[in-house]
Amino acid sequence: MIDEGGEQLGIMSVEDARRKAEERELDLIEVAPNAKPPVCRIMDYGKFRYDARKKAKEAQRKQKQTEVKMVRVRPNTGGHDLTFKMKNARKFLVKGNKVKFNVIFRGPELRHKEIGQHQLEVFIEGCKDVAQVDQPPRMEGRRMTMILEPRPDLEAILKKMEEAGQPEPALDEEGVEDLEDDLDEDEDGDDEDDAGEAGAADAEPASASEVPAEDAQGA
Repeated sequence: MIDEGGEQLGIMSVEDARRKAEERELDLIEVAPNAKPPVCRIMDYGKFRYDARKKAKEAQRKQKQTEVKMVRVRPNTGGHDLTFKMKNARKFLVKGNKVKFNVIFRGPELRHKEIGQHQLEVFIEGCKDVAQVDQPPRMEGRRMTMILEPRPDLEAILKKMEEAGQPEPALDEEGVEDLEDDLDEDEDGDDEDDAGEAGAADAEPASASEVPAEDAQGA
């Protein structure tokens, strides 16, 4: 005989065991019928069944295959579009999915890969309370990719917030706007650099091979 706290009460008759369970207003459950003598335990059977179902659901959720969701952006994506994609990414992460980000470059945009890098850093910062980097930014052909995965402690955080009646972690939109401003400043600096390079090229004297034929004869 085992009581609700796990303490051994020794061998006793069925009547005595039932009486002890009734005194505690609990149930008497036979947990090892094939043992000699059989083993019974005093417990709250309703709570026992509830805990067992809860553990089974937790195990099933952990066994669920993780999906990889896709989020595509361009180097010039910003404002409302960027915030919208950020919110979608956070929804995927909170549901336990990984998210793969693709920054797609076209033509001359490939000269400014640092803009794509900054775009991905904006997503890292905007999702840092629910995610961590699984695959850091890297180039794959004409696109820069990155994968974020849910934080290991995300499930525990969400559970505490649910028990406290709090909503899911929300996006810090002001923080995203600040990061976008930094990105805009970087782009302005790049444009100035390009303009300076173009001006320097225009100022270079023409080589002999580039002088028009009529000018060369006059010389």
